[in-house]
Amino acid sequence: MFMLLMFIGMISFCLNKKHLLMMLLSLEFMVLSLFMGLVVYLSKLGDMTFIMIFLSFCVCEGVLGLSILVDMIRASGSDFILTMDFLW
Repeated sequence: MFMLLMFIGMISFCLNKKHLLMMLLSLEFMVLSLFMGLVVYLSKLGDMTFIMIFLSFCVCEGVLGLSILVDMIRASGSDFILTMDFLW
């Protein structure tokens, strides 16, 4: 089940390479499917500390992605990846 969600996220990431926002949403979908799998697996073991650490890293990843998105929109006026040459 969770591998299917991860696979759908990877396919969505590969198909949406024009807009940075869609790429970030696909990456966040993959992270959330990984999180759901970890919750199911680690709840059986009774260890929830790793889940909290993983969630804090997910929040940091989301903030970094949004800051890159804001920087790209300020520099070029859109989130099209194909028109970005300041990243290379």
